[in-house]
Amino acid sequence: MTLDIPFDNSYARLPDRFYSRQSPVPVRQPRLVILNEKLAHDLGLDPIALTSEAGVAMLAGNRVPEGAEPLAQAYAGHQFGGFVPQLGDGRAILLGEIVRPDGQRRDIQLKGAGRTPFSRMGDGRAWLGPVLREYIVSEAMHALGIPTTRALAVVTTGEEVFREAILPGAVLTRVAASHVRVGTFQFFAARRDTEALRTLADHAIARHYPDADGPLALLHRVIAAQAQLVAQWMGVGFIHGVMNTDNTTISGETIDYGPCAFMDGYHPDAVFSSIDVYGRYAYARQADMAAWNLAQFASALVPLINTDEETAITRATEAIGTFPVLFRDAWLAVFRPKLGLASAEDGDAELIHRLLDLMAAERADFTNTFRGLADGTAREAFRNRAAFDSWTADWRVRLGREPDPEALRIDRMRAANPAHIPRNHRVEQVISAAVTGDYAPLERFLQITSRPFDDQPENADYRRPPEPGEEVRQTFCGT
Repeated sequence: MTLDIPFDNSYARLPDRFYSRQSPVPVRQPRLVILNEKLAHDLGLDPIALTSEAGVAMLAGNRVPEGAEPLAQAYAGHQFGGFVPQLGDGRAILLGEIVRPDGQRRDIQLKGAGRTPFSRMGDGRAWLGPVLREYIVSEAMHALGIPTTRALAVVTTGEEVFREAILPGAVLTRVAASHVRVGTFQFFAARRDTEALRTLADHAIARHYPDADGPLALLHRVIAAQAQLVAQWMGVGFIHGVMNTDNTTISGETIDYGPCAFMDGYHPDAVFSSIDVYGRYAYARQADMAAWNLAQFASALVPLINTDEETAITRATEAIGTFPVLFRDAWLAVFRPKLGLASAEDGDAELIHRLLDLMAAERADFTNTFRGLADGTAREAFRNRAAFDSWTADWRVRLGREPDPEALRIDRMRAANPAHIPRNHRVEQVISAAVTGDYAPLERFLQITSRPFDDQPENADYRRPPEPGEEVRQTFCGT
């Protein structure tokens, strides 16, 4: 079987200072764990060829396919508020880009593919747990309709990785609209390399926003994309956990599923990341942190916005000032349907926040409470039934001003409120089984989370919040 991948590598055609040419480091004994056949078809790739010996060798980094131009991208970034002038792909190799049958360009990247010049003290490898977490959660996000990088395959390496213990190594094949980040722009801004900044801006515009007329328009488009993205995270109770500028994409896709989590019991200050000790990226702070990251993007673009620095700063500041309104509108557009609302009224935000406050007071399950609004079971989540009944009375009055019939409203709510998410304790159970060589729980879990809005009564137990002793209170980066 011939492995034919039609690469067309626009990033590799940029100047050499944008990356380091680097081939993946071969592994001892590659074994395919899972291949995302549907994604392969969407990319115009042959799943059978990808499961062949040559295909698995490519997915492991043991074989560089014809047309690939492997490289490690350079970027900088603010990590928990502190600027690091050089980060870069320390364990990831961009094999190249392909153009899908629908004309959309996608990166093909191997994560865990060995040391690069950006690895610093790292070994450039990944272990199976975080690789499976990224596969599970990124594909669940896709099924939820949220912009995200995708997972094409997981391959074990037959080698050991040393972290807190000796762990099985693995490589993830990640697919993205691109891997250009806010931190990529910061890399060149920190070096006062205006020529590279302009080249990068032109590349980002051509790739993601071809109708954008220059760097200021690019800034506005990225602000709008990030406002939409974070509002969608909020709507499913998702906490990214590591919203650094090097994890903020220009495309508006979710990237890097290290210490992420979907909340069970709701609270605005919820944090799961083991390294977020001060709650910088807590659930309710994600919009503020997105705005902060976008301000760093705006700062990097200042030399391109206008030759007069004062004018450029004014225009960049005005652009950042649009984020709160854009986010508020996006947030309402996400949460109104969760309450069955199709029209807009001034009091809707207050009505939504009142429900969230009730949920926070009792740590009501985020997913099941909202799904229960459509199913008529939400009241069961509250001990203070009187408070919930009072809110419900006002909600019913508001619904009475909706023009649509009840059946249509319920359908709208069921389409906005998933029944199934990748709950933390289930993800950990799947990973624990996989480490022992049992991948059946993974396959079942992926099937369930690929249909998040279906009731799936045969899988009702997967909607259950964790029992005492099952809770996952911390998630980890995995590097």
